[in-house]
Formats: sequence, structure tokens, C-alpha cells
Amino acid sequence: MSLLFPLGLLALAAWLVPLLIHLARRHQYAPLDFAALRWLRARIRPRQRVRFDEWPLLLVRLLLLAALALLLARPVLHGGAADTHAVTLVAPGLDGTALRGQDTKGDWRWLSPGFPTLADAAPPFPQPLASLLRELDQRLPAGSPLTVYVPDPMSGLDGERPRLSRPVTWRPVPMAPPATRVAAVPLLQIGGGITEREQRVLAAIQRAWSNQPLSPARAATTAPDDGQLGVWLAAEPLPTVWQAWVQQGGSVLVASDPAGAGWMPVLRDAQGASVLEYRPEGRGRLLRFTAALSPPELPALRDPDLPRQLLGVIAAPAAPTLAPAATQLPLRGASAPLPAPRELAPWLLALIVLLFAVERAMATSPRRGAGA
Repeated sequence: MSLLFPLGLLALAAWLVPLLIHLARRHQYAPLDFAALRWLRARIRPRQRVRFDEWPLLLVRLLLLAALALLLARPVLHGGAADTHAVTLVAPGLDGTALRGQDTKGDWRWLSPGFPTLADAAPPFPQPLASLLRELDQRLPAGSPLTVYVPDPMSGLDGERPRLSRPVTWRPVPMAPPATRVAAVPLLQIGGGITEREQRVLAAIQRAWSNQPLSPARAATTAPDDGQLGVWLAAEPLPTVWQAWVQQGGSVLVASDPAGAGWMPVLRDAQGASVLEYRPEGRGRLLRFTAALSPPELPALRDPDLPRQLLGVIAAPAAPTLAPAATQLPLRGASAPLPAPRELAPWLLALIVLLFAVERAMATSPRRGAGA
């Protein structure tokens, strides 16, 4: 047994209250004059000893306070038998009701954050399936059987095959793969705040990428299209529509000195100086040059290979998000989950109620002395 909040034991200082009450409210014995003893020589009175009246009631009160202090300290019990029932997971996007069939028993859950039961509403698709499998593996007791239904091909990958601590019954369900967009050379979509000098530099970069001219400037109330790289070099903050577009996965090139932290270099020149930096924003990103778009201030613009290097950063191939489900069967070898401790609070609450009832019965008993 261990305590999650040991400072709760400081409440044991409340033991002083019943001790002082029982000392102050002892039976008082009134002196009684007796004529035959008035001529006897007075002797020194013996010292009074500390004595508690009604010690059973005092003991119950002390036990009640001790139980309350222990409840505040939150004791937990380690070890013991764990509930190793079987768990079945269904990935979002699959028909959980059809997979479950007539089996109304068993612990069926969605493979989504929080692992809600299959009776709850279907979670959105897609989900980071590989990461969720690792999380659930550490939540379940070591002996719990695990069955997982995943779509084939499987999405929600994170670059590493899942490795769990238990064998998994792997059930791929064939599905049509979602439509994927083919990566293409991005088109620059300029917004407000572009000077003539900056526009000439951007037009040269666009011609080097696709031999196409720049598109006309777009208003602040209209976000760029998918596949475009937005350019907003104005001193004003990014418009709300553009911010929402970035949160959904867009990329915007902003001025070289916007406020905020978290910028990381992604492109350097031959001398090692940072040329381009980025910062993640939701599912998208912000990009910025480290200086104004002018050859005197940003000498890297004179490098004829700069457009190709920029394209390698901006249009880098995305990590694969789909794979045959058979190739993602979890490996073994992860650390076994630690046994979850059991809270003793319900038992302590029952004990406190029982002690309180006993204390009230003893305190209100007609057998108590008048001085209690």
C-alpha cells in the first residue's frame, strides 16, 4: 500500500480536539464535609493523574479522525488480481455494428482518444491508430486479450510499426483507399503588402518552378486555394480567413519579422546562415525568410540554385500515411504495463460512516454519565 498524498496525514493533528474535550469534561466529584473527620490531621494531597473518562467513546472518535486523515492521504493498494477481460477495438471508418453482429456481450470499443464504447457515436476519421494502440496497450492489464479491426489499407501511421507488450488478434477489413492528391509544384498566391521589388523576386521564383507568371493578388477575405503557397508580407497580422486556411493544412510565407517564437531553420546557405525558417500552426505551417526579399539584405537570393532548394523544402514529399494492414501487425517486445493500483477510498468511506454511526450511538446513549 502507498499514499498518493502523504501530506493528508497532517490531519491527524485533529486528535488533539477529542483529547482536550475528554480532559476538560471529566466527571467532577463535589467535596462532602463529614463531621467525624474534621479533627483529623490534614495530609498532603496526592498528585492527580491524567485520566480519561469514557475511553471507549474517545477511542472511537480517534479512529474516526484517523480514517478521515487516511482518506485525505489517498491510499492505494498495489498488486492483487486484475480484471483481464477481453477487449475488441474497431478503427473509425468501419461499421462497428456489423462487425459486432449479434454479440452483445464483450468489451467493444472505438480505436479513438478515450476509447469510447461502441454504443457511442462513431468518432471522426482518420485517427492516429498506431499511437492509440500503444496507449491502450499500456492501459490494459498484462493478461487482457486484444482484438483489433483495422481498415485495409490502414491509415494513421506515424513512421514506426507499433510494438506492443501482448499478442494481438489482427483483423484487417478491406476498404477502398481514400483519394489522395498528387503532389505538384506549388503556385505562389500573393496577398496584401507586397512591394514591387518583392513581387519581382517572387515572380522570378515562380518562373523557375513552373515557368508561369504570378497570379493576381488576392484579397484578405479570400484564402489561397489548395496546393498554393500563400504569400502575406504585410506588416498587419495574417487575416482571419488565411489563419483558418493555415490551421487546416495550408502554408503561408509571411514577413521576415513577425512576432512570436518557435521558429526553426529549414534552409541554410553555403556559409551555414539560416535563409528560411518555419513554424507549425495547426495542421499547416508558416514560412519566413530571415531578411527582406532583397539581394543586398538576403545574399542567398543571388544563388541560382536557391529556387530548387526552396522547392525541396516547400514541396517536400509527405510521409506515407497508408500501408497494407498486414504489414502493420504490431510487433512484440514493448514493456509490460504496470499494474494499476486500486483506490481504497470506497472502503474508507464505508468505514467512516460506520465509525460515525457508532460514535453518535455512544455519545447519545442514555447510559452516559451526566458529566460526559
